[in-house]
Amino acid sequence: MQRMSGIEEKARKARDKKAAYGTDVDLESFKSESREYEALQSAEDLPTEVKKAALDVGVKLDDETAGAYVQMDQTAVVASSMYEGVEMMDIASALKKYDFLQDYYWKLVAPDADKYTAEVAEAEPSGFFVRAKKGSKTVFPIKSCLYLGSSDFNQRVHNIVIAEEGSELHMITGCTTPTHVQRGLHLGISEYYVQKDAKVSFTMIHSWGKEVEVRPRTGIVLGEGASMSNNYIMLRPVKTLQTFPTATLAGKGAVASFNSVIYSTMGDIDIGSNVFLDAPETSAESISRVVSVGGDVIARGRMTGRVPGARAHLECVGLLLGEKGRIYSIPELDGQSRDLDMSHEAAVGRISEEELEYLMARGLTSEEATSVIVRGFLDVEIKGLPEDLRQEIKDLTQREDLKGAS
Repeated sequence: MQRMSGIEEKARKARDKKAAYGTDVDLESFKSESREYEALQSAEDLPTEVKKAALDVGVKLDDETAGAYVQMDQTAVVASSMYEGVEMMDIASALKKYDFLQDYYWKLVAPDADKYTAEVAEAEPSGFFVRAKKGSKTVFPIKSCLYLGSSDFNQRVHNIVIAEEGSELHMITGCTTPTHVQRGLHLGISEYYVQKDAKVSFTMIHSWGKEVEVRPRTGIVLGEGASMSNNYIMLRPVKTLQTFPTATLAGKGAVASFNSVIYSTMGDIDIGSNVFLDAPETSAESISRVVSVGGDVIARGRMTGRVPGARAHLECVGLLLGEKGRIYSIPELDGQSRDLDMSHEAAVGRISEEELEYLMARGLTSEEATSVIVRGFLDVEIKGLPEDLRQEIKDLTQREDLKGAS
């Protein structure tokens, strides 16, 4: 495929540009070349190690009820959809097949936004393309797994999701590494186009090594009557993470929901969401639950209301356990029109002694009681999910070893 010279030029100019926030990463300390993996007919043919790593983040690859995409380092090894109205393929193949994709590629995330976007723009296209055709509906969630299998590797991913008018798409993505890979870098660009009256739920679960650095960059646009639920879950250690997806509610009555569940034991984590309410009768909410037993967590949220009648709510609640953790909440509301309804709630605290004593009086140890309280705290009600996906997420939080600091 002939790469677009404009994108390459922007990327070159941004190569040395640091991100506007967060810890900087030395890109040159990571390898950019990896082995090529053989394409497979089915996710059932994946190595046991890959399927186990995916299962650890709630992605059951043996069950291809809806379809699956699996990428190992830079190679797409599985890409298939079981729904007649839903396409799923690797982005390189999609760019070759569809000329119209040039109208979507690098339109919501700028290739020169920072050096991480520039790094992805200069690499050969790698990632998934998903299109829910007009009026199609997924009953079971489509699944994808981005697998970082080589130590010290820089995984560069660019995903595009298009939900056409009146479609309904549910998707769960697990990003993970095997136990022997501790150090690595994941750069993920994602662009979501949710057209008129379409509904999308996208749930991402991260499970990285203790020396893995993660830089997602996400853009979302919603048309008239469209809705999107964007859910992010991370319950295991990471060295550094920055993610601040930006959604533009461009059509009348569009609705956006962001939900984050974070359990931090170490590292620097910088999460949040940025929403522009640009059309009448739009609404958005951002809810985050953070538990820190170690490491620094910054929870950001920004809502900008630009038209009368827009409604927005930000909520960040943190539970700080032990003496080694930190939670820094930054809610921002920017009202630029009359008749807005925008609010925020932020709180950081600890487990009350009364709650612990109540559970311990019923036979639980202090550690068991703390674990029960932490799980309940992280059990966020996420709207718009099919029941089987809701249960998968609940099962994931239940089986994790979530403890307080000693």
